Amino acid sequence: MSFPSDRHEYEQRDNRTMKLATLKAGGRDGTLVVVSRDLQHCVEVPEIAGTLQSALDNWSTTEPQLKEVYSSLNSGECAGARAFDVEACHSPLPRAYQWADGSAYINHVELVRKARGAELPPSFHTDPLMYQGGSDSFITPRDNVVASKEWGIDFEAEVTVVTDDVPFGATPEQCADKIRLIMLVNDVSLRGLIPGELAKGFGFFQSKPASAFSPVAVTPDELGDAWKDSKVHLPLQVHLNDKLFGKPQAGVDMTFDFSQLVAHVAKTRELCAGSIVGSGTVSNKQGDLFGSSIDNGGVGYCCLAEVRMYETIEQGKPKTAFMDYGDRVKIEMFDADGQSVFGSIENEVVAPS
Repeated sequence: MSFPSDRHEYEQRDNRTMKLATLKAGGRDGTLVVVSRDLQHCVEVPEIAGTLQSALDNWSTTEPQLKEVYSSLNSGECAGARAFDVEACHSPLPRAYQWADGSAYINHVELVRKARGAELPPSFHTDPLMYQGGSDSFITPRDNVVASKEWGIDFEAEVTVVTDDVPFGATPEQCADKIRLIMLVNDVSLRGLIPGELAKGFGFFQSKPASAFSPVAVTPDELGDAWKDSKVHLPLQVHLNDKLFGKPQAGVDMTFDFSQLVAHVAKTRELCAGSIVGSGTVSNKQGDLFGSSIDNGGVGYCCLAEVRMYETIEQGKPKTAFMDYGDRVKIEMFDADGQSVFGSIENEVVAPS
């Protein structure tokens, strides 16, 4: 098989550069594939690792081998390559040993508290918020979100990282070297259930159902200059029912970078390879409601709750509804050349049967 390529460009890339995905076929943990840079082709690599978790467990051995396959795939010289079908993908890790989601964009937290007339504690600028999500199973990038609309269904578009083994008490500098992959996520939230759960003092559970991750996970150096200071410096695009809803810059207004978020998790425990740490809803500081929406020239939002907060602050109550049955959200990130980096997450809301 051959297709257009620029061999010099590929040779200049760092040797850790690659894109990986997991096909649903092959059991509960799926089948690992290496994906071409343009997301058009893929190849299974059973002789290297059958699953992404297996590859992460043995990263020092599998990384250089996977890189060679990636280079060969991009040059059009890879035996066994075939068309890459996003519909056949699971989340890159169909289940994970750890899924810890932070809230690194303080603007989002500040709006939440301002909407209910509460001040932001000073500690929020130095100590990240974080919760431990359910990681026993994730939905696929194209699965339906099954939930009752009475629960206040919302999407949350975020960036996440996947780590190698991280030692107890690792510093942010040490944690930066342990970030192996980057993904996007739709961290589904059931807003109507959150207040009651938080009032119990034990945190989220029923209000945080299964999340959906991007079809493809990429190594940090695949992003080139867009990966700097443990942040992704690209806009995150969100479409709601085919209309652009948000495009905030993921590298802007991120109070805690990913090295700090991972170090926060590692303060009291070790992390094993394959642990996922999320950024929380991507959110940029803007003026007011009427200057922040896409229609009014702003960068928009990555969740419905945020626009509802603006409405509450400025108009006394929210007017935008949460998701209804049949509503669709699409989450995607493009590089400077307009190429989709991770593929798209596309989830539709359906009622429980």
